[in-house]
Amino acid sequence: MKKDYFKEMNLQKYEIKMDILGFEETKNVEIHEIDDFFSTMQDTDNKDISFTIVNPYQLREYSFDLPSNIKVLLDIKENSKIDVYNIVVIQKPLENSTVNFLAPIILNNDNNKIAQTVLSKKDHPEFGMTETIKSFKE
Repeated sequence: MKKDYFKEMNLQKYEIKMDILGFEETKNVEIHEIDDFFSTMQDTDNKDISFTIVNPYQLREYSFDLPSNIKVLLDIKENSKIDVYNIVVIQKPLENSTVNFLAPIILNNDNNKIAQTVLSKKDHPEFGMTETIKSFKE
């Protein structure tokens, strides 16, 4: 995909309040929804860094308690508009792509702040770090 593609879109900008694992220098991103499943998260300061993210609720039952530090960091209130995404590692064919369900990305759309949290495998044995998309096909 050409990097110029993102310049022509109406993208939502977010400030990262807790680092994305492995990308600690990424502080601001833009998110573009591709479809009901996938979106793209693009570093606004380094166009060479982008992530494909997925709406986990389109793939599986997915719930966890939001850590209190994330609620405070993102200023999440009872009625805040929150989205949750997971990073996808794209493979060919697409069904072989993997999703990390143990490190969700939390968005507060009310103030455009983002944070990534890490869930404990012990507390969430049903979630994996490299689950293939094809494992969720019906």
